[in-house]
Amino acid sequence: MRILIADDHSLIREGLRKILLESLPFAEVHDVADSADLFKKAISEKWDIIISDISMPGYSGIEILKQIKEHAPSTPVLMLSMHTPEQYAVRAIKAGASGYLTKESAPYELVKAVQQILSGRKYITSEVAEVLAGSLEQKDQRAPHEQLSDREFEVFKMIVMGKSISEIGEILSLNVNTISTYRARIMDKMKLHNNADLVKYAIQNNLV
Repeated sequence: MRILIADDHSLIREGLRKILLESLPFAEVHDVADSADLFKKAISEKWDIIISDISMPGYSGIEILKQIKEHAPSTPVLMLSMHTPEQYAVRAIKAGASGYLTKESAPYELVKAVQQILSGRKYITSEVAEVLAGSLEQKDQRAPHEQLSDREFEVFKMIVMGKSISEIGEILSLNVNTISTYRARIMDKMKLHNNADLVKYAIQNNLV
């Protein structure tokens, strides 16, 4: 069994490796620290499962997930995140993930999730299932942030974390005009007026 772990924190990678090998001692576990290396390894080698953080340097986990599913559609991907399911679970599942797990629950659920995915099923916790069910509501009934595209949501998250337009542009390798356009779209879709409104919204909706 070949498993690929992707996370930009070495302690997280080692912790996940230890959890996996305690229950799957014959597994061959490799790891990478950023989205670029993840994509290269994902499409150049054969993996039984990929376990990837949703937030890494370079492209977001969601974008890399989409690229992996395009080039290696049969490779299952389990997304890990420090964020609650309300923030990313629906986006991850829609992008092709076979499961979504918070890092907080990983020590208790990781092996179970991997085994279930390897058996050909998706790993959906009751919490994620509830979020997915809510996402099936009519578009105009969804929360404002749920109407943002994946890229817009990523920019939104960075804005509320206090990053400037130029900093976001550097992280995403996009020019400031493009980021400003995303910001304008976010404001329009969410019917908000400034960064302070975005921060207030994020706090009220448990997005930070």
